[in-house]
Amino acid sequence: MKKVYLAGFDVFRPDAASYGQRLKTLCARHGFAGLYPLDNAAPRQLSGAALADWIYRANIALIEQADCVMANLNPFRGLEPDSGTVFEVGYAVAKGKPVWVYTEQVQPLVAQAGVQTQDGRVVDAQGYTVEDFGMNLNLMIACSTQIVQGDALACLQAMQAGGS
Repeated sequence: MKKVYLAGFDVFRPDAASYGQRLKTLCARHGFAGLYPLDNAAPRQLSGAALADWIYRANIALIEQADCVMANLNPFRGLEPDSGTVFEVGYAVAKGKPVWVYTEQVQPLVAQAGVQTQDGRVVDAQGYTVEDFGMNLNLMIACSTQIVQGDALACLQAMQAGGS
């Protein structure tokens, strides 16, 4: 059974542990063994920077164990996906692991950003250029992963069908 690291901001949900168990159950139903960041319990005596470092190392170890990664790249705290999840996606891509991402966003970035045209450029409210490649995620993600429009279940079904 292939191991899949379950990346995403889901670890910040109020029901994060039980949600992770539901994700792992979905994985098992589709022929994968889910590795969830909260599978490892941090030592109780750690706090602050020491705890952050422990979490970082534990998550990297899970990615290293995984055969592939499935990442929730829905917007988090704004327009963009969670930066920690994006780091994990990039790390897995750099390690040569197949990465599947899912998002409910179907619109291209220019439609998501509420843009305007300024001096022949498509810009956001702050005047920064918005990439216009017709993609629903940044090109660095879109060109290095398999994007599934939908939820975790839709992603697992695509992974199963795609032989990941």
